[in-house]
Parts: sequence; C-alpha cells; structure tokens
Amino acid sequence: MSAAVYVCLLFGYFQAGAVVAEVKPPENLTMITMNTNYTLSWDWDQSSPESAAVSFTTQYVARYRLSKKKSPTWTTACEKTSRRSCDLTKLSLYFLGMYVLRVQANVNGHVSDWGQREFCPDQDAALGPPTKVDLSLAGSDLDIFISDPLTSTNSSMRENHPELYFHVLYWERCVDPQALRTQTLSSGASIVTLPDLKAWTWYCVSVQTRYDFYKKKSSFTTPRCMQTEGAIPWWQIVGYFLVSLVLCFLLVLLSLYSSLWCYKTLKATWFPSVQLPTPFQYLWDSSRSDIPRLLTPDSVSELLCDKVTVCPEPPVLEIHSPPSEVLLAPPSGLEPDSSGRHSRQDSGGSGDSGVYSTGGSSSLMQPNSSHSSTRARVSEQGPFDPEQVKMQDMAPPVNADEGIVDMCV
Repeated sequence: MSAAVYVCLLFGYFQAGAVVAEVKPPENLTMITMNTNYTLSWDWDQSSPESAAVSFTTQYVARYRLSKKKSPTWTTACEKTSRRSCDLTKLSLYFLGMYVLRVQANVNGHVSDWGQREFCPDQDAALGPPTKVDLSLAGSDLDIFISDPLTSTNSSMRENHPELYFHVLYWERCVDPQALRTQTLSSGASIVTLPDLKAWTWYCVSVQTRYDFYKKKSSFTTPRCMQTEGAIPWWQIVGYFLVSLVLCFLLVLLSLYSSLWCYKTLKATWFPSVQLPTPFQYLWDSSRSDIPRLLTPDSVSELLCDKVTVCPEPPVLEIHSPPSEVLLAPPSGLEPDSSGRHSRQDSGGSGDSGVYSTGGSSSLMQPNSSHSSTRARVSEQGPFDPEQVKMQDMAPPVNADEGIVDMCV
C-alpha cells in the first residue's frame, strides 16, 4: 500500500515538473519610446491552453548593480498584469543611465524563466518632432517659429540633447507632384527665415528634429503653407480702386432706388390719387360710416369751394345841393357876379377852404340816377353849377339810410 502511495507521489512530481517546463518565457522584448515616454512590450505564445490565465511581472535594475558580488534588488514596475506591455514612463528613469529589464510569465502559480533586455534612454529613446511649427510673413520671405520637442514633464528635450537642431524642408506648392522641387535648411535656432523666395507665391514647410551623436531623426511635421508678399503693381491698385468705386456707386444707387420705391409705395397706399367710384361716394361722404377710409391730400373745403379774395371798399364821396332859398340868397359878404357865382367881399377874412357844412340834414339825392336827371334837379333848385354836377357824377352810389353830411361848394 505504501509503495502505491510513493508511486502516485512520484508521478505527480514528474507531471508538475513537466507543466513548469512547458511555461515559456516572454519573447521579443521591445521598447516603444518617444523622448522620455517609455513602454516595454513583449510577445508570448497565445496558442497554449493556459494563455487565458497567464499574467506577467516586469522588473528593472540599474546595470551597474549587477557587477557587484551580492545579488541586486530588483524593482517591480508591473506585477501580475494580463497585458503584453508595461509603461515605464512613471518611473522617471535617469536619461543617461543603463538599465536591465526583465519579464516573467505566470500560469496558475507556475512561472516561466525571465526574459531580459538592456535599455539606455539616451541611446535608445526615439526623438520626437517639434511640438509646434508656425509661419509668419516677412515681406517676400517667411519666418518659421519652431517649438522644441517636450519630455513627459513638459520640459524641452534640449536639456537632454544640447546639440539638438532642426532640419527644414520647404518647397513651392504646385499642382503637378512630379514638378515638385524641395529645398532644405538646417538650423539650431527656434526662429528660421527662408530667404530668396518668390513674391506672391505659395510655399509649404515641414520640420524634422535631429541629433547627430546617435544619429537620431524624428518624423517630419505636417506641412504648413503660406503665400509670400511683395510690391503691389500699379495696375492692381487702379483695378482695386475702380472696383471699389463701382461697388460704392451701385450701393448708393440701390439705396436711392429703394428709398424712392418705398416712398411711392407709401404714397400710393396712404394718399391714393384715384378717386372712389360714384357708387361708393356715399360711403365716403357719410360721417357716421364705420368703414375705414384713407386720407386724402385735399380737404373737403378745397374740393367743394372756390377761393374768394376780399378787397376793402373804396371811400364814398357824397355831394348834396342846398335848398333853393339858400342858393338864391347869397351869404353875407359875397356879391353875385355875372357868372352866377358868389365871391368873397372880404379878402382879409379867415383862410377857409370855401366849403361849409350845414348843421342839419337834407334830403338824400339818388346816386344811381342819370346825368340828365341830376342836371334837371340842380336847375330846379337854383342856378346851374358845372363843378357841382361834375362832382356828383363822379361820386359812387350810396345808400339812402346812411348818415349824410351836407356839403356846400
């Protein structure tokens, strides 16, 4: 019985040793780097049945520690991870140091041998392109502003590579790729000027970072293009002026036309020149109509009435004959002459005008009678006086009921 137990234990021991021998170590350890960003990747046989349960452990140590007699202390970077890579950027490895990296596979508690490789950041880390490239015009030339590549801590890679410089590739943009002719320029400065460029021509620029000590070259940046400038010809200035002048004229003309059109539209809407038809005039004339109506430029009074001019009435000169008894009896101081007129006897009297007014009123003489009736009435009252008759003919007609002032001539 005990012999059977020993046989089973021996069989299990050999089987376990076979499983351990079957776990393969990781292969093709590769460093994926860019400036100071480091990632270790490896390959492992995924066709084995245990590939689903496999995990990996990554460790590193400085190479100089391996030369010592006592065994070095390895630092674990990634432990029991199922991924086929391990990020070493967070470890902040010394850029000029030498390190030994190793990876081990673990399947259900059974581990493989270590897969190792050496790594020197200064020599093995790839150099990245410039962080940023900008173009600026400098007349007929172009200024290129180049930003240094950055580390994982956003510092310049010039701290690690003091002799870093830029390789500038530029060319004239054209439609035919076969006619493309490139030119190069190298400079360690962050500002580079491209000389001897054609005026009013498009140029494209791409920049590469280089470090000659380890022959490091980055990839080229995305091309940036810009057109150069130059002296503007006189015909182009005149053309721009004429075009702007025509545009301004058209704009002003359009504004005037729009204003005139709006004015005519509003005038035709609110002040129509066409009168309403006769059947609808009663609606317009009705003051109690509720129908809305438009305004007209002429008022109702101007449409129904004519203009009347009022002039002042001319003054009226009235001449009346005194009674016959007064005419027959000459006033005191006057003697009748041969012509029938009275003359002043006293020349030293007052300087009156010779016209006297009686205090009373006499009967009104009809102004609208003819000259014959006037002469007849005068002959009936007394001797004929030509001046009196002439003044009566010139006098305008008067109303009989107005106030009368007797005048004597």
